Order: sequence, then structure tokens, then C-alpha cells
Amino acid sequence: MWFKRRAYLDVAAGIGGNPSSSHEEGRRAKAVLEEARVSIARLTEVAPDDVIFTSGATESNALAILGSIRALRGAGKHDFHALYLPSAHASIIENMKLLAEEGVVVEPLPIKEYRVDTDALRAMLCKETVLVSMDAVCGETGVVWNTREVSQVLQKHGQKGYSLAPSGLVRTSQPVASRTAFLPVLHVDASQAPLTEKITRDHFGADLLTFDGAKVGAMHGIGVLIAHRTIPLVSLYRGGGQERGLRPGTEDAERAGMCAAALRAAAHSRVPFCTAAAHERIRLIARIKEGIPDVYVQEGRTQAPNILSISLPGRDTDYLVALMDEDGFAISTRSACETDSDEGSRAVFALTGDRERARATLRISWGPDTPSRILIRFAHALVRAIAFIDRGYGR
Repeated sequence: MWFKRRAYLDVAAGIGGNPSSSHEEGRRAKAVLEEARVSIARLTEVAPDDVIFTSGATESNALAILGSIRALRGAGKHDFHALYLPSAHASIIENMKLLAEEGVVVEPLPIKEYRVDTDALRAMLCKETVLVSMDAVCGETGVVWNTREVSQVLQKHGQKGYSLAPSGLVRTSQPVASRTAFLPVLHVDASQAPLTEKITRDHFGADLLTFDGAKVGAMHGIGVLIAHRTIPLVSLYRGGGQERGLRPGTEDAERAGMCAAALRAAAHSRVPFCTAAAHERIRLIARIKEGIPDVYVQEGRTQAPNILSISLPGRDTDYLVALMDEDGFAISTRSACETDSDEGSRAVFALTGDRERARATLRISWGPDTPSRILIRFAHALVRAIAFIDRGYGR
């Protein structure tokens, strides 16, 4: 993308120092790092101190999930209940499994009609519930989740606020002297959101918020966790005191600057891109349904317009991906982090309950720099490839 190249040239020129060093190169790197922090803080409408740089969404999610529970454990609380969205990214699912191994009671959030079932959620909350983790936009299907509704349920579970207990800082729904329940912290992985959604913390109703630079065009290896200092968190490992002591290690000022530039560009183009992508999506679905029999579209009430998930039962979609790759189109069957799974798309199965649809999925997405003619070419190529498979090849 244009802003990726320009941001790299603007940020990396003459920058190579350690932001923690006091020499001139270090000071320049520190200036770039802090400028990026302030820029992201403005975009997300938080204080600069709330912005923690990580290596990517996986680390940000781990810090949010494991760091919050372990902080409460260190503050003297021992009985925990956590909820997660079963269609979320593997970095949420696997860290929830790790919490379960550590003795935390972990349950999936209830889903109804491509939404979190907030009525069922109310019945699941208890005084031990301390964490709810979900994504803002499903990376595989583009379903936009009702994070604000979930946040409202959690707020009604107990008033928001923090109290300083003798054993440490804990979030509580009642005064310390009569505390019987903790208000759950809502963690939202918004990695897939910046191209099509506002990215303010209030927009998602989140307490902890994750972003990934690679999902908006910046280099791999940079992520962000938005976390107010009063939310209890502990580092996953020890080292230096960087990033409030929560992410020890030398910060990558260049990548931080690129991430900030990419998020700014996404915010600037969001409205026109959403409008254009919505029209392209309608046309793309129509072409696919017109040329391909027995195709299903995974689509929620609210949808990211640039992500399309379809199921083609009875077809070998892994072979189809290879055919489309030969035609110059990069698509996938599921999240790249779970390509070794034989069960198909975990996200699609969580949403539909249909194993055959989950085993025969395609994920199609595009960005602001994808012209209409490419999507038209893609639709024609997909129809040809499916016809080839339906004639008896790749079954």
C-alpha cells in the first residue's frame, strides 16, 4: 500500500537507535516511538500512556488474557471465571485453554443468529466472572460482533470503577469492605476492524483493546494493546522496564511509526472504502451465486463489507485455493494460524453448527487498493475453477 511505503521512508530514515538510550540516535528513536504512541492514542481516544506496543495481536491478546488473570491472582483473588467467543482468533482460544490448565473456569460465549446472545450471557455471569474476551470483527467471516451490547451487560453486572485493596489494585463492583463480585473486564481483539470500523475504545465498549499493524498494511511484527494503567495487568515475562514494564524488550520505533501511519490512513479512508466495498460485495455475491450451484454465504446482521465467507459443500476447497493461486488470487480456507486443522473452519462451525459447511469454506477479502476490475476477474476465475472441480477434478 502507498502509505506503507511512504511511512517506512519517513520513519526509517536515519532511525536505528534504541529508544531507551540517551545518545542522539536513541533520542531520535524515542521521539518516533512516542509520536506513534500519541497518534494512536488520538485515534483510539485514550491517553498516550494507555498505548502499549507489542510484537503483534497474538502477544497483545496473550498479555490481555493471561496478564489480567495473573494480576488478580497476585492481588489475592483465586476463583476465576472467564468467557470467550468460540469463533475468535486462535490467540484468544489457545490462551483461554491455557487459563483452563491453570484452574480458571472457562466457557464459550453463547451465539445466536451471528450475535452474542446477551440474554444467555446475563445468566452465565457470576461473582467469579472476571474476564470476557472476544473479537470486534470475525477475521474469517467478517461478522461484526455486538461488543457494546456485551459491555452494557457487564456494566449492569456491577458498576464500573476500581478500588485499591490492601493486596493490590482490583476492579470491583462494590466498595472494598463489602466486595462480593468483580466486574468482568471486556477484552476486544479489534485487529480486523480498522479498515471498516471506528477504532475508539468507546466504540467497542472495551476495557482492553488489541490491534495488529499487519492487518492495516504496516509491517509484520508490531501490535498494540490499549490498556488503562488502572486495569490490573502483569507482564508475561521479565526483562527491562519498557512499555510500563508490561512488555520488556527494546521497542521497534520504525514499526511503531509505520503502524500509526497505517491506522491514520485507514481512519481517513474508512467511510469511502466502506461505501465502495459494500457495493462491490453485493455484486461479487451475485456473480458467485449466478455461476456456482450449492453455495452458502456466512453473513451476520452487521458485516464488514470487505470480508466474504462462502461454503461450497462437496468441493475440495484446499485444492480450489491452489487453483486460484495459479490464477494470481490469494484466498484461504480458514485462518492462517489454523491451516493444519482437519476440522475445517472453527469460526464457521461456531456460527453455523454445520460441519460440512465448515470443512468447505473460502475466505475472500480485499482492501482500499483493490480495483473493481480485479474483483470481476476474481469472480470469473472462481466460477471457472468450481466448474473444473465439479466436472470430477479435485474431489
